[in-house]
Amino acid sequence: MTTDAAASAPHPPAVHNSEDARAAADMATAAGELLLDFRADAHLARLDLGEVRRIGDRISHEFLVAELARRFPADAVLSEEGADDPSRLTADRVWIVDPLDGTREFGEFGRIDWAVHVALVERGRLTAGAVAMPALGVTYSTADAPTPAGPAPAAPRVVVSRTRRPEPVMAMAAALGAELVEMGSAGAKAMAVVRGEVEVYAHTGGQYEWDSAAPVAVARAAGLHVSRIDGSEPVYNQENPWLPDLLICRPELAGTALEALAR
Repeated sequence: MTTDAAASAPHPPAVHNSEDARAAADMATAAGELLLDFRADAHLARLDLGEVRRIGDRISHEFLVAELARRFPADAVLSEEGADDPSRLTADRVWIVDPLDGTREFGEFGRIDWAVHVALVERGRLTAGAVAMPALGVTYSTADAPTPAGPAPAAPRVVVSRTRRPEPVMAMAAALGAELVEMGSAGAKAMAVVRGEVEVYAHTGGQYEWDSAAPVAVARAAGLHVSRIDGSEPVYNQENPWLPDLLICRPELAGTALEALAR
């Protein structure tokens, strides 16, 4: 079953710039390695968890901003941890980064469900992206995103937050007859769909562009359905970076998921 929104939603083909995708992957991976080293040292030093999270955000942000300035000095940057520069709105190329997605999970030693996001928007379109999962030792990018194999199971798996269960997401899960899988950051959830560990990730609780830009780019490159929960296309590099909802799922489940989310 499909909804009108699902049938009419614009889902442009992914544009893969392999050079930019490799750069995104390299930078996300390197930032993740810095975070792993810092977290190990912080654990040994028994630093306060709040301090671990704050310093982790800063270390990754400063590294990514410096690398982007070195590699792409003419490009604009929108980072969760940086001051917004309005000149990005007229720039041809804008990097959207989340230096540490899943700050809460990063501060809980031993957790693996946190990520580093690096994405590129060119003239309004996502053209490259990478999501590093440092604690897993893997980085997913638009250059080599895996495609989930085989059909979706009869009882699909829906990845949800450990702490928040929005009613629309729970209604969608019920409509799909889904099993719930708890996980931390947005990037971790989206990459679980890419890996085929779950089939659906829906978010309705409020996000910003940096939370979803890189995961959306990678998910689209993997052949997954990506949209807002009304079926429309997520749009990036807007004056207000608030982008509150998202659906990433196996294409064959999109119609039922969107219909349930619209109720």
